[in-house]
Amino acid sequence: MLYRFPPQASVNRPVPKARIYEHSKVGSALRNKFISQVEAIVWAYKLAPETINLASTPAVPEIQVFDIVLKAQEVDDQVLLAIDRAIPFPIIFRLHHGNRVRVVAAYKRPSEVDASQWVIEGYVSSEWVAADVAEQPLPQALDLQGLYHQLLRSFMDEPGRPGEPLSDHLQRSHQLRVAHNDYRKLESRLQKEKQFNRKVSLNAELRAVQQRIDQLRQL
Repeated sequence: MLYRFPPQASVNRPVPKARIYEHSKVGSALRNKFISQVEAIVWAYKLAPETINLASTPAVPEIQVFDIVLKAQEVDDQVLLAIDRAIPFPIIFRLHHGNRVRVVAAYKRPSEVDASQWVIEGYVSSEWVAADVAEQPLPQALDLQGLYHQLLRSFMDEPGRPGEPLSDHLQRSHQLRVAHNDYRKLESRLQKEKQFNRKVSLNAELRAVQQRIDQLRQL
């Protein structure tokens, strides 16, 4: 899903990779990933009280939207993490490759120990969609924190449970991805297995993983 951001929030300013290297203390290995995977970084939008008419909160004073043009379809999470560490605000990344777009974001919040430091948790992402797909209006929200939370939830495969905090929703979404990955690996092993006893054992493991998936998907 792609969202339509208000024109008054447009920035459209290139972000030099050197700035990211400097602020995130990027080493040579990660710098090589930037060079091989990233064509360009653009600060596309700034969602703030003066640009979107929503109040800021201590947890979400602003939301930045960055467009990243990729050289290949995939980008390492460490590349996105370096950009997140360099920018002291929550970021929504729009990844561009060919004529397709995918939205990626991490749950980013001030540290409870030191509010000047940011805690960056696991990334969530949408599926790849055509770049010319119809954009959706932004979710209704009372403030920037509410908007940020709704955006993050919209990028997750599974809907939130009634009253489920965002942190719990993110953790459950991550656990589901791990469980689905485990299921695919077990299926592949089962298809290759010749011994009857091992097939029985693998089938039992598959049933256990499926049960875990079903429990995690319960609303």
